[in-house]
Amino acid sequence: MPEATIESLDHEGRGIARVDGKAVFVEGALPGERVRYHTLRARPRYEQAEVSEVLRPSALRVSPRCEYFGVCGGCSMQHVDARAQPAIKQRVLEDALWHIGRLRPQVMHAAIEGQAWAYRYRARLSVRVVPSKGGVLIGFHQRRSSYIADMRHCAVLPATVSTMLPTLHELVAALSIADRVPQIEVAVGEHCTVLVFRHLLPFTEADRARLRAYGEQWGVQIWLQPQGPESCHRLWPSEGPALEYSLPEFDVKLRYLPTDFTQVNVGINRLLMRRAMQLLQPQAGDLIGDLFCGLGNFSLPIARSGARVVGVEGSEALVARAADNAARNGLADACVFYAANLFEATADSLAALGRFDKLLIDPPREGAIAVVKALSEAQRPQRIVYVSCNPATLARDAAVLVHEQGYVLRGAGIANMFPQTSHVESVALFELPRPGDPAGGVPDDDGMAR
Repeated sequence: MPEATIESLDHEGRGIARVDGKAVFVEGALPGERVRYHTLRARPRYEQAEVSEVLRPSALRVSPRCEYFGVCGGCSMQHVDARAQPAIKQRVLEDALWHIGRLRPQVMHAAIEGQAWAYRYRARLSVRVVPSKGGVLIGFHQRRSSYIADMRHCAVLPATVSTMLPTLHELVAALSIADRVPQIEVAVGEHCTVLVFRHLLPFTEADRARLRAYGEQWGVQIWLQPQGPESCHRLWPSEGPALEYSLPEFDVKLRYLPTDFTQVNVGINRLLMRRAMQLLQPQAGDLIGDLFCGLGNFSLPIARSGARVVGVEGSEALVARAADNAARNGLADACVFYAANLFEATADSLAALGRFDKLLIDPPREGAIAVVKALSEAQRPQRIVYVSCNPATLARDAAVLVHEQGYVLRGAGIANMFPQTSHVESVALFELPRPGDPAGGVPDDDGMAR
């Protein structure tokens, strides 16, 4: 069985080794370790592999807290000391910016950190009936598989939700259409917890009674989703508190539906908001664009500063939610929201939104390549804050902003939004050059700007 010394980690948390001139990506291995591995997939220029034995362990290696680790795909870094995970992710971000974008930020901002466990306030649990494995399985997908890791507890979910997992197995098993309930979505707000049961056939009255009784017993709201997200509706109770999270530093509260996209980690979202506002520096009188604005997560804090905000989002439903949130927070006069496909942005479509003083971009994993390429010289804002959930697409887009659009990458840093996973959330600041800036502001291999 081959051996290798691990040099670093990639953006998926896999150890990287060089063996006979080929890159080998080893799941479960840490930098500095000497390991034996077995190959999962071989290609001419690289291999994907998995640790078979750790011959020389890293000082960062710890015993995983969860018994499902290694099978469940929900976590990939429980074998790494939680205190070291932010630094590892910072390195992943730096490596992506350099190797993809040929960029080094002028400043690496301190990592944004929070609690390492019980942080995940949103989750989508898969459900499947497999008689040969004991009946109903509920959990996240297994690693590299469509099979389900059957979970009776989960260390990254809030304790109240983790405690419910065994009883959810019993509830689903008692339903008449147990084999037609493919998922349960969990949404934990400040005033309520919602369970959304996706179902492919109608529930019987007896099923609905069981679901109502379960909601009453556990003090959770039960919602049903027979088709797409727009079909999601409340079953029990008939009335109750709405899902909501707050950003106290900005005196903002945002309502959302259980199928809406929101950040899973409320604590880190608050700290990320503080960092983003510090970098953006919204001022009264500014016109600021918030692209991929969702339900107003960044728009409302920006508007609270006195700036005017134009929010753009691809989903009509989220645009409506953002406008409603602005009104609820007394910010309707400071915000306007539009639905548009930003993946097809052009210079003309951006110009139609107005001449922005500053811009905040918070795209999905695909990034915002169309947006950054569409910025015309007349439309370039002085400052851009880019919030990213994928260091590779951030690096790609940063290269366009710096090498083609003339911006300087002032700073970047990660937010540990998903502890115990390899997910890298980050925020970067770009500015148009000021007098005395080096051309392009791109440091060389020694970190000096050139």
